[in-house]
Amino acid sequence: MEITYIGHACFLIRFSTGLSVCFDPYSKGSVPGLAEADVIADEVYCSHSHGDHNDHGSVGTPENPYEGPAPEVEVISTFHDDVRGAKRGKNNITIVKAGGETVVHMGDIGCDLTAEQADKIKGCDLLLIPVGGFYTIDCKKAYEICLLTDPKTVVPMHYSGDSFGYDVISGREEFVSLIKSRGDREIIYGGSSTESLPSGKSLLLMEPLRIL
Repeated sequence: MEITYIGHACFLIRFSTGLSVCFDPYSKGSVPGLAEADVIADEVYCSHSHGDHNDHGSVGTPENPYEGPAPEVEVISTFHDDVRGAKRGKNNITIVKAGGETVVHMGDIGCDLTAEQADKIKGCDLLLIPVGGFYTIDCKKAYEICLLTDPKTVVPMHYSGDSFGYDVISGREEFVSLIKSRGDREIIYGGSSTESLPSGKSLLLMEPLRIL
């Protein structure tokens, strides 16, 4: 599995089958400090309708589209806030399974998981989870979800850095510190792209590809 962190909550995943999937492409100019996403993928999944997660039309089609087995896709309906969507509406968690690999993109989740929802995510190969707070769960809540679902590899997203992201959301530092304190995951710095998942249980720290 190849993973490329475009930025914000946008990822390009290429499964071992050859299928390429883009999650949550953001519209041009919607995320401070990030250049246009400029992604090409076979399939696109968007967690909700906000412009920084839903620019489906900007994703190009591959010159040689994927023709292999169709992936298994499950969407779990959650909320973008902790008041059942009253502030920011609904959010979708997207689970994609292909070639024996399972990727879970949490979108802009802002609420707790039910026991049934957690069971569907538990033990996935790759969990992409927001940590920045304000619009989503914060670092502490993201850590709790990781303990609950025990993914093989977890990648934090939707956080701010020195030159990118929204002012009202935090960085990922507290999340990293909480993971380190438990001591059961290897901390790996993966840059913007990695050609394969780590072999063991890990926290994979990636940097946005499209920083201006």
